Amino acid sequence: MRINRILLTAVLVVVALVLQVSVLARLHLPGAVPDLMLLVVLGLALTYGHVGGCLVGFGAGLLSDFAPPADHAAGRYALVLCVIGYLAGLAKPESGQLRSAVMPMVVVGVAAIGSTLLYAGVGALVGDTAARHVGMVKLVFTATVYDLLLAPFTVPWIMGLARRVENDPVAGDTAGGPGIGPYRWLTPGTPRSSRAGRGRLARPGLGGQRGGLLKGGRKL
Repeated sequence: MRINRILLTAVLVVVALVLQVSVLARLHLPGAVPDLMLLVVLGLALTYGHVGGCLVGFGAGLLSDFAPPADHAAGRYALVLCVIGYLAGLAKPESGQLRSAVMPMVVVGVAAIGSTLLYAGVGALVGDTAARHVGMVKLVFTATVYDLLLAPFTVPWIMGLARRVENDPVAGDTAGGPGIGPYRWLTPGTPRSSRAGRGRLARPGLGGQRGGLLKGGRKL
C-alpha cells in the first residue's frame, strides 16, 4: 500500500503544480491566487493522518519552492505546507468517515488563513515584505474565498481516490456507488430498496438461501 500511496501522491502533486503554474497563476485575480497545492495536501492529510500530511506537505512545498517561476527562498513554502499538513491530519476522523461537509470546509478555511499568515511571517523573517505592499487583510480574505470555492471540487475527490487506491473498505459502498463511503454528504441517502435488501440478508432463519445470496453478491 505504501507504493500506491507514494505514486498517487506524486501524481496528484505534479498535476496540481502544473495547473497551479500554467492556469491558476495566469488568471490575474485580485489579491491572492487559488492554492490548488494546498488543497491537495489537505485532502491527503485528512486521509493519511498527521504524519502522512506532514510528509506530503513538505514534499509538495519543496517542489513548489524549486518550480519556476519561484521568487522566494527555497524551503519557505515547504515549511508552511509541512506545518499545515500536520495540523490538518490531526482532524482526520478515527472512523475514516466524513458524514458532513462542515468539517472539511472548516479545515480548508482555517488552513487558507493559517498558510497565508505563516507564509507572510516566514517571509518577514527573511526580509521579504511583498505581502505588506498588497495588504495582509486583502491577501487573507481572497485566499480564503478562492480556496473555499475550489475545495468542493477537489478535496472530497482526492480523499476518495486516496482511499480507493489503498483498497480501504470504508471508501466503497455497494449501494452508494464508487468512492461514496466517507462522503455521504455529497450524495443522496441510500435507496430504501438497498437498505431493505440488507435487512433481508441479515435476518436469521434463511439458511442456505442467505448463503447463496451472499455468494451472488460477491460475484456482482
